[in-house]
Amino acid sequence: MSNPATPPRSLAEALRARDDASLAVLLRARPDLITPVPTDLTQLATRAGTRASVLRALERLDRFALETAEALAVAGDPAPYPELLRLMAGDDGDPAVTAALPAALGALRDQALVWGDDERLRLVRTAREVLAPSPQHPSPTGLGPTVREATSGMSPGRIQEILTNAGLPSTHDPVSAVDALTKLFGHRRKMAKLLAAAPAESREVLGRLVWGPPYGQVTPEPAAHLRWLLDRGLLLPTAPGTVVLPREVALHLREGRAHRAPEPVPPAVEPAATHRPQVVDATAAGQAYTALATVEELLKDWDEGGPSVLRAGGLSVRDLKRTAVALDVPEPIAAFWVELAYGAGLLASDGEADERYAATPAYDEWLDRPPAERWAQLAEAWLTATRTPGLVGGRDAKDRALSALGPGLDRSAAPEVRHRVLTLLAGLPEGTAPGADSVLARLRWERPLRGPQQQGDDLRTRLARWTLSEAELLGVTGRGALSAHGRALLGAPAPAKAAEPPAAGPGPGPGPGPGDKLPVHHHRPVPAREPLSPPEQAVATATAGRLLAPLLPEPLDHVLLQADLTAVAPGPLRRPLAEALGVLADVESKGGATVYRFTPASVRRALDAGRTAADLHAFLTTHSRTPVPQPLAYLIDDVARRHGHLRVGAASAYVRCDDDTMLGEIMADKRAAALRLRRLAPTVLATQADPATLLEGLRAMGYAPAAESAEGDVLITRAHAHRTPPRTAPEPVPDGPPAPDPTLLAAAIRAIRAGDLAATTPRKPTGTTVQGGELPRTTAAETLATMQAAVLTGDTLWIGYVNAEGTASQRVIAPIRVEGGFVTAYDHTADEVRTYPLHRVTGVAELAED
Repeated sequence: MSNPATPPRSLAEALRARDDASLAVLLRARPDLITPVPTDLTQLATRAGTRASVLRALERLDRFALETAEALAVAGDPAPYPELLRLMAGDDGDPAVTAALPAALGALRDQALVWGDDERLRLVRTAREVLAPSPQHPSPTGLGPTVREATSGMSPGRIQEILTNAGLPSTHDPVSAVDALTKLFGHRRKMAKLLAAAPAESREVLGRLVWGPPYGQVTPEPAAHLRWLLDRGLLLPTAPGTVVLPREVALHLREGRAHRAPEPVPPAVEPAATHRPQVVDATAAGQAYTALATVEELLKDWDEGGPSVLRAGGLSVRDLKRTAVALDVPEPIAAFWVELAYGAGLLASDGEADERYAATPAYDEWLDRPPAERWAQLAEAWLTATRTPGLVGGRDAKDRALSALGPGLDRSAAPEVRHRVLTLLAGLPEGTAPGADSVLARLRWERPLRGPQQQGDDLRTRLARWTLSEAELLGVTGRGALSAHGRALLGAPAPAKAAEPPAAGPGPGPGPGPGDKLPVHHHRPVPAREPLSPPEQAVATATAGRLLAPLLPEPLDHVLLQADLTAVAPGPLRRPLAEALGVLADVESKGGATVYRFTPASVRRALDAGRTAADLHAFLTTHSRTPVPQPLAYLIDDVARRHGHLRVGAASAYVRCDDDTMLGEIMADKRAAALRLRRLAPTVLATQADPATLLEGLRAMGYAPAAESAEGDVLITRAHAHRTPPRTAPEPVPDGPPAPDPTLLAAAIRAIRAGDLAATTPRKPTGTTVQGGELPRTTAAETLATMQAAVLTGDTLWIGYVNAEGTASQRVIAPIRVEGGFVTAYDHTADEVRTYPLHRVTGVAELAED
């Protein structure tokens, strides 16, 4: 075991010196390290240094922590804290950077990207390889190689010439010459004197390279001002025609800074507008009700079977356009509603041979719930879904079109970005709508881009923009500000009553703004709340529904009939009334009040559904706050008088009517030619067309025929609700391993500690030497004797064990009983009592007293 007073010599030793709470912080921040659980701390350290894990950890750093890591990558290895501070704060010691640096360094230590004490800070090797400057991968700092790296292939004679031209005495070997040149470039006063003698054109060249990129091109015969720089090593050749500005020279010109403008404090989320909270909640509630009505309208439109499923999955472009027209919204908005219904489990494919989309049985259950609960289900599905409607219409990596309800729309970062955007809104005072650009700037600070992607076009930025617009559509926000029920959906605390700093980000959170006085002791801001666990989210969703319920309008049981054959619903209608009115009339316009229009076709539709004229008159009289207009009563009576006068059955199809004069009119009508009717009897016409075609043809001619059964009875036609078999909502695609819960975290730490104890505890000497990592080897007799002795003395043993699958491991056990070829012992590795077959124990060794 390492001595706590001795600086750690490796990352494994640094992890070994941590307490359980510190290990828990590491494993919670980097859950990939315990998938599966490492056998000991050495294996944990090895896994923490793998390229994939390090890259994932770097991607989750905020901008200032990443800048700190980038500065360590260009510092010495190891680097003392004062050197890091100079690289970050510059020669003038920026107070904001000075105050924030300990917290950023602490975050890097917490995630095992940096280890060692303040005298010997070490960036893990993989992180240094990723962040250090190279010709193939320039450093984000804009710095180039050191003098030693740039002169590694240079001839000793040329190095001595540079030394002489720089005003330094010659040395006996290239190593000391490079050291002397490095010291010169790092000496502020001497470098200032050297550069003061440089021609103005030379200083201009250095100014163009100082902040990067540090490489430039020169001709075989450089100009005099370039030759002056080359002769003194202020520019060094790296390849024919290419020169580089050494890192030490650049740092002098930058006044010691590794970054031009470090950002120790996250940008504030700036308010764009302020509204009364009651206005925000009312606006959001109105939009929430519109969202419910839109989803209902969508699935009602697909009630008898929606669009066909493409062979590759998803909706065709034509079907999406038709859906957008039916909902009276743009196509991207239609894609959002379709995906929302799908994500909530209300919509799926039916799985038939002619596969189509339709509502699921869960839709009927959803309709029976109160409006606030229905909204809460939609909002929770949206908040946690990884499917991203904003991608619809784009192309995937293989240049294939991305369609609504199709594959390829899952983005694992979507739930985290949605939660983060709403959390930033929750950090503002009630009724405050943020500026979209300030929200995006804050998100880019919390998760800066390390690649060549353009700012504003990366996935997280697009996800944030979509989140702001979708939250408004769904009624989570109102007028751009987070509503009370939207805040409850996050599980956020009570809102601020006055201007306060915005909520903290993942990593550093809000800090002093421009002009603010820095505190004497700068504490790292509290990290943002993690997304809620499923049980916590269920409670938050129920709370959001309860807050929204009083804000939703009460359904009405009446309409206002007008003389122009329309009915106005001044608000949402009760479901039975809305369904009955939807059969009797057509929706003409929507909005704050819905306008229905009565037409002969709509009245005939109600009669086809089994209603009589008397039923319709009674229905309108009961549910109208105004008298039934005479034109509407005449319309109903006129259509009812002609309804069913003609009867259509199957011959293939026939028409019969007691009035042979009417049949004569039909035969004489040129529009009936396509139906190819022929008279079988004075009151019967027949055709080869099917009954449905015949019905539609006669209705198009202005008649009101009724279908009849084989027994001669009038068929009543009601809407057929097509449903899929039971379907589950799509599962979100996880963004890497899930964060471990406290129980798993505690068990993993116990197992790692026990495995590390088995791997590092000194053993009493046995006749056989055991190399590090090897299992102990003893004979069966020696194993049995040692086990029996340990039962009597209570000693703890180190054993090698091979399980039934052939996997070998080492364990620390305290034997309790040995009998029947088995040993029962308390296993420190598993933290429980277990029984092991003795024939699977490879060997045993006693642990040393100390």
